[in-house]
Amino acid sequence: MYQSHLELIGGSLWSALQGLAPQRVRPARSLLLRQGDPATHVIMLDAGSTLVTLTGQRGERALLAVRGAGALLGELAVLDEQPRTASVIAAEACHVRIVPASDFLAFVEEHHLLAPLLRHAINRVREGQAVRLELSTASVPVRLASALGRLSDAASSAATGLVVRLTQTELSQMIGASRNAVGNALRPWREEGWVATESGGGLLIRNIGAIQSHAHTQA
Repeated sequence: MYQSHLELIGGSLWSALQGLAPQRVRPARSLLLRQGDPATHVIMLDAGSTLVTLTGQRGERALLAVRGAGALLGELAVLDEQPRTASVIAAEACHVRIVPASDFLAFVEEHHLLAPLLRHAINRVREGQAVRLELSTASVPVRLASALGRLSDAASSAATGLVVRLTQTELSQMIGASRNAVGNALRPWREEGWVATESGGGLLIRNIGAIQSHAHTQA
């Protein structure tokens, strides 16, 4: 099971790290980190959920992971001084702190965090491998239900419904399926009332458990 950076380093150190940068709000669907950009800073995610995506040479996108509150974003590129290997998009309105790379590296050294952060990064690589295996072998409904489930798990709100501010086209890109295939997968879930289209764009997920159960029975 995924462990957040907050759980990894503990509340006391997390609070100290928060003190290095003021909190800012980023709207849903805003680009927080761009693949290929230099590693100039680390983002602390105080609230909200984000999508970690990889863009191929022909512009195709794949969803690698979903991250929620308590995550550090872009820290690995800062640690190894390499360009960003993935992009991060806000799946909902996010409260973030932007910590300059030099300040973050000094904090890591002062508190001896390099080894635990690298072990955490290795676990994330394993998680990404599992997602890629699913994308290459599972049916479209299962891939879509899993992606929506990861979004629900990472969401900052425990409300009865979760709004995913992504279009059907964006969802299809992220799970490696056609837009029509995603539409076909969503149709029975809409008819059952487990998901609905938001007037402002995106999907309202009302019952992720029923969606995932239905997807696996159809596989």
